[in-house]
Amino acid sequence: MSLPAACLMQILSEDYSKAAFLCQDRSIQFHAKYGMHYSTRVPSFGRDLAYAPFSADLLVVGSTPQVLNLAEGRFLSPLPAKSPGINACGISQVHGLFGCAGDNGVLECFDLRKRTSIGTLNAAAAAGVADAELTAVRFDDSGLHCAVGTSNGLVALYDLRSSRPLLVKDHMYGDKITDIKFHSAHGSSGNTGRKVVSSDSHIVKIWDEQTGINFTNIEPQEAGINDICLWKDSGLAMLACDAPKIQAYFIPALGPAPRWCSFLESLTEELEATDAPAVYDDYRFVTKAELDSLGLNHLIGTSLMRAYMHGYFVDNRLWHKARSLAEPFAYDTYRQQRIQQKLEDERKSRIGLVKKLPKVNRKMAAEALLQQAADEVPAGAETSNKKRKVLPSVLEDDRFKAMFQDPSFAVDEAADEYKFHHPNAGNQRQSKKLLAEHFEGLEDEEEEDAGAEEEQDDEAEGSAGSEGDLDDSPDQHSKVSA
Repeated sequence: MSLPAACLMQILSEDYSKAAFLCQDRSIQFHAKYGMHYSTRVPSFGRDLAYAPFSADLLVVGSTPQVLNLAEGRFLSPLPAKSPGINACGISQVHGLFGCAGDNGVLECFDLRKRTSIGTLNAAAAAGVADAELTAVRFDDSGLHCAVGTSNGLVALYDLRSSRPLLVKDHMYGDKITDIKFHSAHGSSGNTGRKVVSSDSHIVKIWDEQTGINFTNIEPQEAGINDICLWKDSGLAMLACDAPKIQAYFIPALGPAPRWCSFLESLTEELEATDAPAVYDDYRFVTKAELDSLGLNHLIGTSLMRAYMHGYFVDNRLWHKARSLAEPFAYDTYRQQRIQQKLEDERKSRIGLVKKLPKVNRKMAAEALLQQAADEVPAGAETSNKKRKVLPSVLEDDRFKAMFQDPSFAVDEAADEYKFHHPNAGNQRQSKKLLAEHFEGLEDEEEEDAGAEEEQDDEAEGSAGSEGDLDDSPDQHSKVSA
């Protein structure tokens, strides 16, 4: 006789001695150390189950929350839920509140002592996705916070005293959230505090409860994550995937290794000594808008897309193929740009008689050219034996030419920061006017000095000519007398 396949399991004791299995044939099997102890049928198909140890109630949710009291050994009347179907459930171990995640996006909480609903919240609508279903729910150890997961990959963290979410985390895969856990980190690297561990079928995200910042991600080789188990106050995590073996991961920054597997500490020390290759060497990072332009948005959620921050990592070969299909004339455009750039470089290399100022930072370029022209030695001037080294133009220097070509380096003289560093930049006309009123230019003084010297030279030549005439006059008189 073949046993029905079990889809969910719930531990009923502190150890593994007592467990309940929810099977696909609408039955519940109770197991002890020696094997199956008892099996019973559920009135309706179950999607999730939870156990309340303080009242010995085993709750199976589906179309309605069914209550099986293990102390009496019989089904009690189902809880009056308002949702047409319930996908997941959870019980707080602090105050005993029983939460049901409905397929209409409503979170409904029950008090098992009164067996009545004490409050409802449209958690999906408050998180920004009104048409999504709730697929996971979990209470933390303090009893004040509750996290719910939606069918489109969002995790919303709520305070039970408020109807607005504290944080909303996106898994970026668009797949339903399968499980949520709260974990206290006690890592050796100072990574302390409470973490939220949420998983879908592709990835496990561990993030901070207060800020929502990612701590780390786990992506198993075998896709299809069904559940995650974390050892309390440690860094050991085990994943139940669509594979025969359980995937085990040890994260030292999350906590120490358990006592029964302390050898993991020495293994991690050996792995830290070896350099591991980068995971995303052959991948290209693209945003959601780029995916839409390339026509690859239908691959979100598959193994070809790796969600990271605000975008995805895509294989370089796939990116090049998609780009060639989306932009078939991209190479021709690139080729024309390269040809145009080479032609412009050739024009610049020709000898030009007129120096044209660039379009970017024209004033700065003019000042630099004037300064360079002033520093150069004139052609007819005498030079020493050591020839003066001619420096290249600032506009052609590889270190500075981008400042006169790239508009992003343009100096905004109207900016407050520029005016702060150049307080006299706006008073150039006024300064020139004041200089003209109170000072004389050096060129005017040189012209006056040169005019005075010319007048003195003319007077000296005139006096010399008159003396020559007086010297010649006695000879003439003598000649006349003779």
